[in-house]
Amino acid sequence: MFVIVRDLIRYNIEFAIGGLLVGTIVAFALLSFFSPVDPTLIYVAIPDMRPSPQYWFGTNSRGQDLFWQLSFAFRNTLTFGVLVALISRVISIAVGLLAGYLGGWVDRVLMFFNDIFVAMPIFPILILFYFVMRTELDMFRLALIMGCLGWPYDARLIRSVALGLRHREFTRHAVFSGMSARKIMFEEHLPYVMPIVLSTAMANMIWSIGIEVTLAVLGFTNINIPTVGTTLYWANNHSAMIVGVWWWILIPVILIVMMFIGLFLLAISLNEYIDPRSRLRRMGA
Repeated sequence: MFVIVRDLIRYNIEFAIGGLLVGTIVAFALLSFFSPVDPTLIYVAIPDMRPSPQYWFGTNSRGQDLFWQLSFAFRNTLTFGVLVALISRVISIAVGLLAGYLGGWVDRVLMFFNDIFVAMPIFPILILFYFVMRTELDMFRLALIMGCLGWPYDARLIRSVALGLRHREFTRHAVFSGMSARKIMFEEHLPYVMPIVLSTAMANMIWSIGIEVTLAVLGFTNINIPTVGTTLYWANNHSAMIVGVWWWILIPVILIVMMFIGLFLLAISLNEYIDPRSRLRRMGA
């Protein structure tokens, strides 16, 4: 794994830039552990102060220091994105490997359910969950719901790779040696699909964070939990742009765009690394 990361940093400028952008956001989010204030408290600072040496990102109309508020918000948002990616990766790996290796009726049944989830309108379903659960819809429950809805496209991609691996020579040798189907799938085939899993995980994080921000801005999440979306919700609720508190919206938007660009660059660089011809061309071979 270290060799792969080293080669990507050395030969792929997109990966280096993406890693720098995402690393900056992660470092900023980790600062929340050293925050001197509780992010849920309001009117702990002078409201509507412009960015200054005392308040680096300024303060909002709720009397919160935006630097520390946004550090908590990005920590929660990143945690949410990672949770959704992990849950959906587990489901997509299990479904994709089972369907691709076992084939037959197992493949048909799993792909039938896969197509059902592909056709589901995710955004209206999430809004329905909000109206049913209201304040009980915390970050973990929302991540669990989105993780259970965000796996079908990647499962079909993993299945296509597993279909090719099933007829490879090393798979026949494993079968003849007496290895069980479970061991073949998760010990022999899984390493081949891991680069795809990692690249799709980045795309899945962009998708899940984007939906969470949209839901929060519209007020369809627990607005008392600091996230990037709820930060923008409160800014819109207090008409930040109209009253001139532009930094309340501009700074979180710049940071979220940085994170999205970083994740996108990591995803496309990993996709390129999967293709041997593109990888060798990068390395000058």
